Amino acid sequence: MKNFKEKLALVPTKPGSYQMKNKDGVIIYVGKAKNLKNRLKSYFTGTVTGKTRMLVEDIDDFEYIVTSSELESLILEITLIKKYDPKYNILLKDDKTYPYIELTNEKYPRLKIVRNTKRKKTKDYLYGPYPNVAAARKTVEMINRIYPLRKCEKLKKELCLYYHINECLGYCVKEIDEETITSMKKEIISFLKGDSKEITEKIEKEMQKASDAMNYERALELKNMLEDINITLRKQKIDLNKSYQFDLINYYKDENYLSIELFFIRDGLLFGRHNEIIQTMIDPIEEITEYIIKFYDKQGILPKELYLPEELNAELISNYFNLKTYTPQKGKLKKLLDLAKENAKEQLDLQEETLKKDDNLRMKAIQELKELLHLDSVSRMESFDNSHLFGTFYVGGMVVFDDFLPLKNEYRKFKISTDVKDDLNAMKEVLYRRYYKVLMENLEKPDLIVMDGGKLQISVAKEIIDSLGLNIPIIGLVKDDNHKTSYIMNDKYEILNVEKDSNLFLFFTRIQEEVHRYAITYHRNIKSKGMLSSVLDVVPGIGEVRKKELLKRFGSLKKLKEASVEELSTVVSRDVAENLATYLKEI
Repeated sequence: MKNFKEKLALVPTKPGSYQMKNKDGVIIYVGKAKNLKNRLKSYFTGTVTGKTRMLVEDIDDFEYIVTSSELESLILEITLIKKYDPKYNILLKDDKTYPYIELTNEKYPRLKIVRNTKRKKTKDYLYGPYPNVAAARKTVEMINRIYPLRKCEKLKKELCLYYHINECLGYCVKEIDEETITSMKKEIISFLKGDSKEITEKIEKEMQKASDAMNYERALELKNMLEDINITLRKQKIDLNKSYQFDLINYYKDENYLSIELFFIRDGLLFGRHNEIIQTMIDPIEEITEYIIKFYDKQGILPKELYLPEELNAELISNYFNLKTYTPQKGKLKKLLDLAKENAKEQLDLQEETLKKDDNLRMKAIQELKELLHLDSVSRMESFDNSHLFGTFYVGGMVVFDDFLPLKNEYRKFKISTDVKDDLNAMKEVLYRRYYKVLMENLEKPDLIVMDGGKLQISVAKEIIDSLGLNIPIIGLVKDDNHKTSYIMNDKYEILNVEKDSNLFLFFTRIQEEVHRYAITYHRNIKSKGMLSSVLDVVPGIGEVRKKELLKRFGSLKKLKEASVEELSTVVSRDVAENLATYLKEI
C-alpha cells in the first residue's frame, strides 16, 4: 500500500467528493465528506477490516473535488458514481425494479403490471410497489377476470374471445357508457387501496348464483378467488388509522455489515417491505444515503413522504429529492420506525454468520490466487465459452466476476461470423472483439482471463492478447473425460498446485459452470423463439430493428429461404444479406 502522508497533508478541511483509483487509474470508489481531510485520513490510519481493507489494498492514488456545500458534494458524488460505476460502491442486489399495478388513464382502461415507471407521463393510477411479484400478478389476473376491462393493447376490428367469456365489454365494436366504466374504476381503485369490501361482496353474489345454477366448478373458482384475497393479498395489520402514504427507512449495523429495512406504507397499512444487507465502509451513514438515492433512482417513483431515523441527514435527502422528510420522535410513527430497526436486526442476525463465512472464504481464495500467480492484485476476472446452433452457427458468452462475485450486468453475448466452423476460431473471434473494444473504448481490463479448457484454449487467448499488445494473465480450467473440472493451468502451461477440495478450486468451478450456463442459455432462448426468429438472432449484423423489418417483409422461414440476396438487400446491407443467405442454406 502506498504511503500518502505528504498528499494527505495538503487535503483541505472543506466539504467535497473524493475518488479512489487503482494501479490502472480506474476509479474504484467515490465518496463524499463534510471534511475531506479527516475522511481521507481515516482510510489510511488505524485498523481497517472487511470491504474497507480490500479497498485500501487496491488504492494506488486518490483525487478530490472541493464543493461549497454538503448538498453539492452529494450531487457530485452521485453523478460520479453513475458515470464510473466504481466496484467498491454499493451494488443493489439486482437490476430489477419492484412492479406496480397500473390502471391506465384511457377512455377504455386496462389493468396491468408495469416496472419501467420512469417512462410514465401520468402516475395517477399506479399502485405499489409490490415486493411480492406473485401477489401483484395474481391481483391483476383476478381483477381482470372479475371486471370486464379492456384486455388488448390496441383496439381490434372485431370481438375477441374475452368478450365471449364475459371478461370484456367489447370496446372495439360496442359503445360503452362512461358511467359503467367510472363505476368499475371506482371499485378497482378502492380495492387496490386496501378496501376489499365491494369486490368481496361481488364475488360472494356471483358464487351464490353459480351454486344455485349448479355450476359448481364456477362456484369453486370464485371461492378460490376469495381465499386469494384473504391470503395472497392480505396486508400486514399495522393500521395507523389514517390514510398515510409514505416510505419509512431504518437500519441496523453490526461490525462490517449494514442491514437496511424499508417499509412501504399505503393508505395507512404496511403494504410491503424490502431488506438489503451490504458490507459497510468507513461511514455507514454515507452508505445509507447512497443506498437510498440508488434505490429510488432505480424504482423511478418517489413516495409522497419519507420517514428516516434521526442519525440520517433528513434535510440533505429532502433537498436532493425535493421531497418531504420526517424524523418522528414519539407516537405510532416512532414505534413503526423502531419496528423497522428491529426487523433490520432480525434479518442481519439470520444471515450474518453465512455472509461472514462466505466473505472470509473469498478473501482467502483471492490471497491464495495472488500467491499462485505472483500477482499484486487480482480482482476482476472474465471468462468465455462458446456454443453452436444447428451444428454450425456459433455464439459466444462472457461472464465477469469481481472478487469471485458475479457482475451480471457486465455479462456479454457475441454473434459469430458465418465462416467460423470450429470452437477455437469462434473463441479467437470473441476474444479479439472483446479486447479490441477494451482498447478502443478504454474499458476496464480484467486482472485475469479464465478460459474453459487447457493448452489449446490458453494458446488462442495468448495469441489474441499478444496481438493487441495487452498484458493480461490467463489460466485454463481443464476438464476430465466426465466434463468435470480436473485441474488449473497457467499461461506457461504449468499445472497449478490447487487442491480439488480447496475454496479456490470451488470458486473457479462456479465460474466455469456459470459461463457454460450463460452460453447455453443464450442458445436455448434463441431456440425457444421459433426457427425464423432464431436464425435472425444469430446472424451478425441483424439487430432488433432489422429483425422486425425482415419478419414483416417475408413473414416465414420458407419465404425467407426463397428470397434472393438482392431481395434480402432491400432490408439489410449487401454483406449482411449474403451472410443471411449462407445461414439459410445450412438449415
